[in-house]
Amino acid sequence: MTQGPTSLLPVWARTTARRPRTRHHPLHATTADAMEGEDAHHRPSSSSSGRPFLSGLCAAALRRKPLSSRTATATSSEGLVRQLGVLELVLIGIGASIGAGIFVITGTVARDAGPGVTISFVLAGAACVLNALCYAELASRFPAVVGGAYLYTYAAFNELTAFLVFTQLMIDYHIGAASIARSLASYFIQFLELIPSVKGNVPSWIGHGEEFFGGVVSVNILAPILLIILTVILCRGVKESSTVNTFMTTLKIIIVIVVVFAGVFEVDVSNWSPFMPNGFKAVVTGSTVVFFAYVGFDAVANSAEEAKRPQRDLPIGILGSLLVCVILYVAVCLVITGMVPYTLLGEDAPLAEAFSAKGLKFVTVLISIGAVAGLTTTLLVGLYVQSRLYLGLGRDGLLPSIFAKVHPTLHTPLHSQIWVGCVAAVLAGLFNVQALSHILSVGTLTGYSVVSAWVITLRWSDKATNSRSLGSMSIWQEGVLCLVIVALCGFIAGISYRFSYAVAFIIVAFLIAIVASFALQFRQVYVPVEAPRFSCPGVPMVPVVSVFFNMFLFAQLHEEAWYRFVILSLIAVGVYAGYGQYYSVPSTSDRSSVAYHGVPSEAP
Repeated sequence: MTQGPTSLLPVWARTTARRPRTRHHPLHATTADAMEGEDAHHRPSSSSSGRPFLSGLCAAALRRKPLSSRTATATSSEGLVRQLGVLELVLIGIGASIGAGIFVITGTVARDAGPGVTISFVLAGAACVLNALCYAELASRFPAVVGGAYLYTYAAFNELTAFLVFTQLMIDYHIGAASIARSLASYFIQFLELIPSVKGNVPSWIGHGEEFFGGVVSVNILAPILLIILTVILCRGVKESSTVNTFMTTLKIIIVIVVVFAGVFEVDVSNWSPFMPNGFKAVVTGSTVVFFAYVGFDAVANSAEEAKRPQRDLPIGILGSLLVCVILYVAVCLVITGMVPYTLLGEDAPLAEAFSAKGLKFVTVLISIGAVAGLTTTLLVGLYVQSRLYLGLGRDGLLPSIFAKVHPTLHTPLHSQIWVGCVAAVLAGLFNVQALSHILSVGTLTGYSVVSAWVITLRWSDKATNSRSLGSMSIWQEGVLCLVIVALCGFIAGISYRFSYAVAFIIVAFLIAIVASFALQFRQVYVPVEAPRFSCPGVPMVPVVSVFFNMFLFAQLHEEAWYRFVILSLIAVGVYAGYGQYYSVPSTSDRSSVAYHGVPSEAP
């Protein structure tokens, strides 16, 4: 029987209602409760034991996690610390989004789109704003828990889907962190080689990478060292890591502004004509490429348990960081295409070469410093987000309980943080993971799509979703089917666009998606969000457009990224079947609330 989607406690509330419970003081869990919560990670879940394997797997896979919109107010000696203000959250989002790419991707895409690359960044930024609005609503409605897209998927759909989202995200994060570390090591060596006595005297295996055994192994010594340093900073505490991120991100923003102002005086407006030399299609294609330059604002949602006033500050951090990134990217695009004709832009370092051609070589030094700062913050925030995701899965029992431990004095998930640092260090030190960059972004787009879909299902009225549709399916099932149709239409439109199929395919897919969108608009009853929580405007249309465009972008990924999605999903199902279904503890209660420090709850 299908459960109503918006009631996050349909099964678990009934289960706990039949079992008498002892009331505890809301601020302090007893020792017995703490031991019981710890033991829950070490014994198989009762919902999966005593059943045939397949039926037990299906029952476990369809479990959902209840969430409370109220923040916990525990004051025990262990737990995460609420120390991040709105400025720190905005800088976390900017630090995760803007790396060295702002000095590179702006010029490389301009070589195809011309000055129209500015419109490419605006279009991509607008698409990201749609996703950011959905993230902002969920972060505001459920500010007390860590986990981001994984957690939202767990509560909205089911346990198995949440685990699949986590595995896809983790591959993106692990490979991405190792790749960024190698790039940071290379940029760092290039920066040192600005000193004449150092230039040409640094062995390639130290920072640039040296291949052995026919390229199977690529040794890079500096990359793991940098990862160890950042991991130590993150382990020391969120305040220390936030301070480093604030300094480096501020430095990066200042450098970008200086670069823009230095370039403004060298702009020749005749270089902006023609503005779209290869047509609007090249601009749209460019937007699908630069979309991923904005990825990172979702990192703010994973700071939920460490934000001082999450209900207010998380939406500001998510949307504010994204808007700052849009402004900076557009400004750099206008400058670089105005300084040099787009046909003369270089491949590897277009912005630096443009300033060198104008005789402003001192700016290239600033660009090198900005690239190092940008990669450092991107790597720092990436490692931070990974540890919080592992923390969430450890709490839920889908991973061993060691990942759920928070250090009693440092108030950081020490074991999770060390684990993600070690994985990245091994990958960065021994393998040329940059060659795998074309299979990334699968997890990001999957997470964005699920988050957008849940904003819709979360608004559905219980009374309406439990009623019957015209046929045998319920209104809720009809709504989910419409969401699936929108996603498939986005993917089909993307495939047709990518391989230059007949325009009719794109038009038909677009029209079917419109019909499904209207069904979502007029066949469902939506409940408004209570103040003072942030509310995504235009539900369901804004999330629907977000899902459609995310799947359109999914179709633009490399074919190997699709293979990776399928293969990794099968592996994840196997891991879940062998471990997760038996040890997961999705049900939450008062005693399992996370401890916070220093700031009272904002929840009404």
